[in-house]
Amino acid sequence: MIWTVYLSGEIHTDWREQIQAGAEAAGLPVEFTAPVTNHEASDAAGDVLGKPDVPFWRDHQSSKVNSIRTKTMLEQCDLAVIRFGDKYKQWNAAFDAGYCAAMGTPYVTLHNDDIIHPLKEVDAAAMAWAQTPEQVVEVLKYVTSAK
Repeated sequence: MIWTVYLSGEIHTDWREQIQAGAEAAGLPVEFTAPVTNHEASDAAGDVLGKPDVPFWRDHQSSKVNSIRTKTMLEQCDLAVIRFGDKYKQWNAAFDAGYCAAMGTPYVTLHNDDIIHPLKEVDAAAMAWAQTPEQVVEVLKYVTSAK
């Protein structure tokens, strides 16, 4: 079985590449999907439909266009990894975690211990909490290859 793993959340570090490289090096039967990680492109996703003058409506329109991809990929994944970074509050990642929880899709959170408290509900529904991309790779090794 090839597992589809959705990589959600923070876009300002190379955590996705670290997980992908680790999974490839281990020869794991996984394929990865992700949201659009180019911040400017994501913010402008709805501009093809006409750029609203009011910033709220531009964000609303782009969010809906982005959600076509996000919703589809979350519904099709076997497991999601939800990354919360240090620099920004990733409300979209929290939403993705809630969506996974509501669908019954297992997810692993990835974040440092200094934000345990604000993520207590998100972590409570997660199947695991990892602090490093290497730990995520170890979880993937176990769930995809353990006998």
